[in-house]
Amino acid sequence: MHFAQVVARLRLIGISRPRTSYSHQAAIECFDPNTHVFEPKTTIEDIFVAVEDRTVTYGVVPFENSTNGSVVFTLDLFCDRSSQYRSTRVCGEAYLDVHHCLLSPAKDLKSITKIYSHPQAFGQCETWLNANLKGVERVDVSSTSKAAQIAAGFEDAGAIASKIASDVKGLKILAENIEDSHDNTTRFFVLSATKRSGVSTGEWTVEEGGGKKKDKSLLSFTIDHKLPGALCDSLRVFKDFDLNLTSIVSRPTRVVKWNYIFFVEFEGHAETDNAKQALEELKRYCVDLRVLGSYVDKQGRKGSRYKES
Repeated sequence: MHFAQVVARLRLIGISRPRTSYSHQAAIECFDPNTHVFEPKTTIEDIFVAVEDRTVTYGVVPFENSTNGSVVFTLDLFCDRSSQYRSTRVCGEAYLDVHHCLLSPAKDLKSITKIYSHPQAFGQCETWLNANLKGVERVDVSSTSKAAQIAAGFEDAGAIASKIASDVKGLKILAENIEDSHDNTTRFFVLSATKRSGVSTGEWTVEEGGGKKKDKSLLSFTIDHKLPGALCDSLRVFKDFDLNLTSIVSRPTRVVKWNYIFFVEFEGHAETDNAKQALEELKRYCVDLRVLGSYVDKQGRKGSRYKES
């Protein structure tokens, strides 16, 4: 059998480039490497494009970190201000313990004059950096693995990356576990634009209404500022319909100054009766409302792969 025929029978998973990235590690937690092909992409946006174009079956993107908060690059793509990703939905989540190292060809920390990493990694290691490399120039790059590749080419450069990335030739570990919090965790979303038949609205098996697994749902909305108290009233809807909010963040609409797109996550599946009633009520206060997906709550279930419906 030709390689192309083999790949055609497997599921393609879009992940951040290169393969030693944290996104790759999260993807391995979700998908069996024997039945899925991991296809590296340069940026998070490239993953969204590939999912929307269906050149990959799924995409794995970072959404938030327990130490440094939301990944704004991902949030801005979910904003979809140009209506490029209308079919892309969240169909699963994964949690990954993240431990950073300082990698460098240099003999010691004193020899480092520049550090490369992803902005999220810098934010997660702020205390250690200020204590050990205060004043050293920091350079943002697209991924921690990319940072390791760049740093390997300069004797006075360092990179914040995973221990796995130390396999890059010329690098050695100068410091381990430099993250500010010992339980530093990143949550990843699994994306898909492929519709499935059946009662499940997502890619994964969903046990609704009394099932053994707890679901969560993500939606985005923009409120109508012409209505006094619209934001307050929109949030009260979730309480009125017995839906527990687990997260709320916002990003600028970039259409009207000081107007925001709100992202809300709640416990429960969007297709349950009380959720559907809540969303109908919520529309009274919103200019725009999108359900971005429902998925099984994987918090605290590290190591269990998704079961496709």
